Amino acid sequence: MKKPLIEMKNVSFQYEYTQVLKNISLRVEEGDFLALLGQNGSGKSTLLKLILGLLKPMTGEIELFGENANHFKHREWIGYVSQKSNAFNSGFPATVQEVVKSGLAKKTGLFKSLPKNADELVYHALADVGMESFAKRNIGQLSGGQQQRVFIARALVAQPKLLILDEPTVGIDHENVQAFYDMLAHLNVQHQITMILVTHDVDIVSDRISHVACLNQTIHFHGYKNDFDTISQEQIDAWYGHSVRKIH
Repeated sequence: MKKPLIEMKNVSFQYEYTQVLKNISLRVEEGDFLALLGQNGSGKSTLLKLILGLLKPMTGEIELFGENANHFKHREWIGYVSQKSNAFNSGFPATVQEVVKSGLAKKTGLFKSLPKNADELVYHALADVGMESFAKRNIGQLSGGQQQRVFIARALVAQPKLLILDEPTVGIDHENVQAFYDMLAHLNVQHQITMILVTHDVDIVSDRISHVACLNQTIHFHGYKNDFDTISQEQIDAWYGHSVRKIH
């Protein structure tokens, strides 16, 4: 039986008087490739902050790797890649290798020296995303898709067991999106990294995912991708209050 890496039980959260999440129950097991679907304002960002330990639930319980989140010490087991394209300073004076190496601080601690095999770890992380030949290139010289691969390598260098990607195709041209999803599928299958892919554009989600969760303040569906495909378009539109294109 596969082990649960994330288990949320009846979790609710609100900002002052605005309830954002209500009675969320969600289970992510090792090896899953989960697409978390939701429009702007559906609570996706808040859900991520709860998993990452940046917020605490008002009610309910969160377990990470079988341990209560309040006592969980191995945050380096969870890698996180945010939307970066619109906010990233392309003039930042750092090489690809330096950017990826900075991800080791999560594993070693901010003020501790890097491991002796740091360069080897950086090389393997870049190779995993097909960017090893760009190690000496300035990060600002890369395309949006290449930069995003580098930021994934930065998350991978700490050797996480779970990788969370928040709308990672922002800033990537349409032609390169499928190649990007091929890379994620390779990491999921070949490197056995459990993944949560957060998106609001359900039309471009790859068929490579294994599970789907539909979020709009509460979880309307959570299950296998094949089961999600049997749900009617009318039902999905009702969950979100307007027309939403299904995964194809």
